[in-house]
Amino acid sequence: MTKMIKICVVDGQGGGIGSAVIRKLKELFQETVEIIALGTNAIATAQMLKAKANRGASGENAIVQTVKKADVIIGPISIILAHAMMGEVTPKMAEAVASCPARKLLIPLAQENVEIVGISGIPLPHLIESLINEHLRCVKRDA
Repeated sequence: MTKMIKICVVDGQGGGIGSAVIRKLKELFQETVEIIALGTNAIATAQMLKAKANRGASGENAIVQTVKKADVIIGPISIILAHAMMGEVTPKMAEAVASCPARKLLIPLAQENVEIVGISGIPLPHLIESLINEHLRCVKRDA
C-alpha cells in the first residue's frame, strides 16, 4: 500500500488563492491525495475548507507543526516572507515553510514591496493551471 501524498495549501487574508488551488487539486486528484488547508487566519481556513480540503487548521502553531509532515506545500510566494499579507505571515510561519523538507510550489503573485524579476503578469487561473499541469504531474502518476 502506497502512502497518500499530503499536500498543504497555505493562504491568508480571505483564502481566495488557496480555495482556487484546492478546487483544481480536487478536480484532478479527487480523494487520491490528502489536502490540508492551512490558513494564517480562520476566515482563510474556512474558505479553503469550503473548497473541499480534507482538513484544515489556522494560525502560527498549526502552520509551523503541520508543514513538517507535508510532502508538497502550495501557496503564494508571500508564505515565505515574514510580515507579508499585511502582517499575517509571522516570521515563524515563513521560516517553517521555507525550511521544511517538503517540495514547495509558490505562486509568484506581486506582494507589497517585493518584485520578482523575470515573472510576467500571468492571471491567477493560468498560474494555477501551470502549477497543476507542469509541477504536479509526478504526483498524479503516483496517485
